[in-house]
Amino acid sequence: MAKRVYQVWKGSNKFILGGRLIFGPDARSLIVTISLITVPVIIFCAFVARNLVHEFKPYNAGYAVLVVAIVFTIHVLVLLFLTSSRDPGIIPRNPHPPEDEIRYESSMPNEHGGRQTPSLQFPRTKEVIVNGVAVRVKYCDTCMLYRPPRCSHCSICNNCVQKFDHHCPWVGQCIGLRNYRYFFMFVSSSTLLCIYVFAMSAFYIKVLMEENKGTVWKAMKESPASVILMAYCFISLWFVGGLTGFHLYLIGTNQTTYENFRYRADSRLNVYNRGCLNNFLEVFCSKVKPSMNNFRAFVQEEVPPPPAPPPLREMGAAEQDDLGGDPRSKVEDDLDIGEDLLKISQRRNIEDINEDIRSRGSTGPQLNVSEVDSSLGSDHRAPTIRSDARHSSWGRRSGSWDIASDVLANANVTESRGYAPSKETRQ
Repeated sequence: MAKRVYQVWKGSNKFILGGRLIFGPDARSLIVTISLITVPVIIFCAFVARNLVHEFKPYNAGYAVLVVAIVFTIHVLVLLFLTSSRDPGIIPRNPHPPEDEIRYESSMPNEHGGRQTPSLQFPRTKEVIVNGVAVRVKYCDTCMLYRPPRCSHCSICNNCVQKFDHHCPWVGQCIGLRNYRYFFMFVSSSTLLCIYVFAMSAFYIKVLMEENKGTVWKAMKESPASVILMAYCFISLWFVGGLTGFHLYLIGTNQTTYENFRYRADSRLNVYNRGCLNNFLEVFCSKVKPSMNNFRAFVQEEVPPPPAPPPLREMGAAEQDDLGGDPRSKVEDDLDIGEDLLKISQRRNIEDINEDIRSRGSTGPQLNVSEVDSSLGSDHRAPTIRSDARHSSWGRRSGSWDIASDVLANANVTESRGYAPSKETRQ
């Protein structure tokens, strides 16, 4: 049965509803975040807003205090859901390295003149032009792609994310190109909710002081829930309020959190800054780009690469791999070359002996070269061939004779042909 993309996803994400919703690996932290939002609001509605309903009698305006708290809380929870359950801008992985960037370099030089072993090499960085300025992008070994500008690999989700800002543990998701807008709205709305709850709780303390004509301490003793809510909202404002202000600065300067912390000390030129107004329009008024992933699509089976040749146990295995041909033909060629070399060697030795006999005035019988050739042509010539003749076919010297150029040419051509299958195997 064919599987869908989300079922074979290599990242650390979690999917629900058949791949319709995608979360980070720490999605359980959402339970804590939702509790930190809903529990204080429930306490506020039960002990503060319910008692303020009758304080604004005209047109029953007191109910607005309760309705605003509930509606605003739902708004914050929806923004949280949109931030954490959608694709933040994940770039699909490549099944293979980019072939146009592959180059081969020798990994270990051979000191004895043997062939060097090639290895795959990738340029670690590339330069692309952004707004007329050269920007360096890096190669991702995990996703096997060159990251686009402003893209980074999240170590928690194990994905490359477009315009990566950071990974937020409170929402259990990466913050990137496709959910940054919702993240900022979630943080800023949470800040406004904290301010609202704090203000209404303080107002209820004031109402109690006026009704009982007492001091602040007496009013606080009468409504401890208001005191707890005020303290909780004050502490929360330091976090969500500070985060809202920081991201307002990032949006105004068109930066990400990752870029701000990484490049602050480098004093790099921000090539993405288009002016404060255009930067805000880019974040809030631009259309959200569609996802590059279809998690519910069926996975297409890839054609498997050709199987690698089985290992050879004989001594001629290395030569056969290099040549990529039949070892029998190579052995026959080596035997023929060795035979010719042996004939030449013995011819020269016989000529030297005859010349030495003539110089001494000897009348002994001279050896005929043709007889030697006929004797060498017999069936007993093979055992006299040594391994030196075998190595001579690879362009080395055997004794004092050079190998013919056509032999070297044939050896080189064969080697280049034999190299092609090994390259395909590596790819």
